[in-house]
Amino acid sequence: MLPIDRIPVVKPSTLLKATLQEMTRHRLGIACVIGDDGVLMGIFTDGDVRRMLLRDQKPFAALFVDDIITHASRTPTTVGNEDSLSTAIATMEAKQIWDLPVTSNDGKLVGLLHLHPAIKAVMAS
Repeated sequence: MLPIDRIPVVKPSTLLKATLQEMTRHRLGIACVIGDDGVLMGIFTDGDVRRMLLRDQKPFAALFVDDIITHASRTPTTVGNEDSLSTAIATMEAKQIWDLPVTSNDGKLVGLLHLHPAIKAVMAS
C-alpha cells in the first residue's frame, strides 16, 4: 500500500488545475479528496477528465478553476485497511480499476493500493 504522503490527496475546494498538478507530481492517475477530518469524500481519475470534457460544454480554461469535488466521484470503491491483499486485488479485477483507496473503519483515508505493486507483492509471497 502506498501511504498517504506518497499519493495525491486534496481537499474538496482544491482547484481542478491544482489537482491535476498533484496527480502529475505523484505520477498517478488518481487523486483522493478528503475532508478536514481525513475522511475520504471522493476520488478524481484520469478517466474523469475525459468524461468531464465530453460532458461539460464550457471552455477548458474555465474548468481549471472548478473545485475538484464538483467533478469527483463521491462513491468510490474502497477497501478496508484490515482486508486482505487478495480481497483488494479481486475487487480491483471485478471493478476493472488500477487504484483502490484504503480506508479505516471510520472512513479515513489510510493509503492507496496501486495494481502493479499489489501484484508484485502477491507474486513475491
